[in-house]
Amino acid sequence: MPIYKAPVEDVNFLLNDVFQIDRYDNLPGFSDASADLREAVLSEAAKLSEEVLQPLNRVGDIEGCIRHDDGSVTTPKGFKQAFKQVAEGGWLGLSAPTEYGGQGLPVTLSHAVTEFQCSANMAFAMYGGLTMGATAALIVHGKPDQKKMFVPKMVAGEWTGTMNLTEPQCGTDLGLLRTKAVKQGDGSYKITGTKIFISSGEHDLSDNIIHLVLARIEGAPAGIKGVSLFVVPKILVNPDGSLGARNGVSCGSIEHKMGIHGNSTCTMNYDGATGWLI
Repeated sequence: MPIYKAPVEDVNFLLNDVFQIDRYDNLPGFSDASADLREAVLSEAAKLSEEVLQPLNRVGDIEGCIRHDDGSVTTPKGFKQAFKQVAEGGWLGLSAPTEYGGQGLPVTLSHAVTEFQCSANMAFAMYGGLTMGATAALIVHGKPDQKKMFVPKMVAGEWTGTMNLTEPQCGTDLGLLRTKAVKQGDGSYKITGTKIFISSGEHDLSDNIIHLVLARIEGAPAGIKGVSLFVVPKILVNPDGSLGARNGVSCGSIEHKMGIHGNSTCTMNYDGATGWLI
């Protein structure tokens, strides 16, 4: 049976002796990441990766994800419980700002943790990885109300995230994308189009999925300069933060892949879905 042993000693050696990371304790987050704390974080991350995530790797590859007639997707056995453990352990917010519920530790440390998780179970790690990527984009580029609405829930792992770029006619040249955005009277946009190979596009691991979607606003110039980024939640969020009606976005199919079957790589259909410009 395959096993995974996280290289905790090697990473500690790199951080302490090669990079001499304590030299950077004048930078945000680094002063809180003492050698003892780093070792504790890496040891617990290794335990999670070795004992929880790695045993699910083969399960995920054999079972894969299942799309149902209503467009919902069920992840492999054990994935939902493992993701709950990851979320409750605060692993998705290890380097997120404390103002959004994160721990504010250096990304250097969270990248090492991500490396452990990817090595143990790449398909599973992608759910959290896409969430952290979408969270980072919102923190840097999102409007204040968007950050307030989405980021804390994503940091907590209650909601997850995706990035929707590729379309049937374009992958590397995103200037060719056709997904369109039509502005509405309330400042929102109606997003219509199809995206393919969207990792973690639909699943049962979280209460909501926050999609970041590339689209072209009506009247925008051709090419990449006419492309904009929108935040499009699977389920619309009410002003009080509670979940409301289902948005016009659905999983049309699960892509056929040679591996990482445990991750729901989806074709996503946007049918006049409500989104907001980032």
